[in-house]
Amino acid sequence: MKKLIFVFVLLFVVSCGGDYVNKPKNLLSESKMAEIMADLSINDQAIMQYPNSNLEAGTRYVLKTHNVKSNDFVESFKYYVVKQKMNGIVEDAQKILIEKDPKADKYIKDKKSNKPAELQVAPVLSK
Repeated sequence: MKKLIFVFVLLFVVSCGGDYVNKPKNLLSESKMAEIMADLSINDQAIMQYPNSNLEAGTRYVLKTHNVKSNDFVESFKYYVVKQKMNGIVEDAQKILIEKDPKADKYIKDKKSNKPAELQVAPVLSK
């Protein structure tokens, strides 16, 4: 009988644990995260083109245009990484980038195929 109670207690403890990160109270939707990630990658490209520019100011601007607090973005990012949903979000962000600038499609395909000779200069995204 003691063994049976031990097994039930053990099953209860194992089944209750599982989430490493609690769901944030201001969780951003996956589509909103993809939009922000796309804009952040454009900001990152601008920093590569103009090295003396301010990355932090650009990041704050992107978050402000989406009406998102930095803490909400960070907490949502952590949540989606732990839940293993970030790959899908990044793929959606790539689709958004391609919609904004079709020339980015060749760069992404080259990046995935690891052709370093052709990747020395990133294409300039146009508005």
